[in-house]
Amino acid sequence: MPSPLRRRLVALLGRVGVEVEPLVAGAVLIRRRGSAALVPARSERGALVVHRGRGRKEWFRLERQLAHHMVNQHVAAILRLYRVNCVLDVGANRGQYAKSLRLLGYHGQIHSFEPVPGVFEVLAAAAAKDPKWTVHRMALGRADGELEMNMVPGTLSSFLPSSEFGSNRYTRLNDTVVATAEVRRLDGMLDDLLRGIEGPRPYLKMDTQGFDLEAFAGLGERAGELVGLQSEVALLQIYDGMPRLPEALAVYEDAGFEVSAFYPVTRHARTGRVLEFDCVMVRADAVRRTWPDPTPAAAVVDDAAGG
Repeated sequence: MPSPLRRRLVALLGRVGVEVEPLVAGAVLIRRRGSAALVPARSERGALVVHRGRGRKEWFRLERQLAHHMVNQHVAAILRLYRVNCVLDVGANRGQYAKSLRLLGYHGQIHSFEPVPGVFEVLAAAAAKDPKWTVHRMALGRADGELEMNMVPGTLSSFLPSSEFGSNRYTRLNDTVVATAEVRRLDGMLDDLLRGIEGPRPYLKMDTQGFDLEAFAGLGERAGELVGLQSEVALLQIYDGMPRLPEALAVYEDAGFEVSAFYPVTRHARTGRVLEFDCVMVRADAVRRTWPDPTPAAAVVDDAAGG
């Protein structure tokens, strides 16, 4: 939305008792009498979206919309800050993540992994005209081989069986089709994936329905070559045996990664509990390996002093 038009709109809304609060570049929050609306304000990257909140469920829906916007913006900033030039998109589904990175200005290499046949065809079509986006019909895990996978149309396919909670929440988990999927370790493929990239600085994104730690284990000692990662970490288990947030966080921290952000992915509306968070993590020393700390000295706050 052009700035002059936005300013006139904000002024007009103020006169009728509507509060407009800037959130980040590209979005504002509109509030009036307990209701709310998230307005992505950059018309060149999508249509104007207004969502009014009425009650608990509507607020949770607004929160999810806002969190989705914020995590995309956050990841884009991290990719710039850490000079990422290769994104490993594990559990790519139809390519939504890769397409969002392109819209947000990332121009580097993307490798997307998706084992579900019908979904993979959609992914391959999405990547067909992008020379820096390569797709792989396979899953990633801690050992090369084949595993039986519970496949669900659309999303939620997993190597793990659904839990009672998951089956009640997502009824399509009761209608899975078991099929064999190829599984590869990532460390054995990494040289090929990074070939031709000068000074590779890879970032790993995982969304594998409970299999993220298995995919991460397949990196072995080469996890140290990543400058950052993104993983869906669970508090409520949709699948039996799905690692919970404390376990996943401990593994990633032991490998040298530190939390950059948590954003809620889904929430149980009846109880208000969060099911999963998008967890963005970075290897902080990677910022300083090849260039100075970009934070101006005047902006540094001493945490010990309570800043």
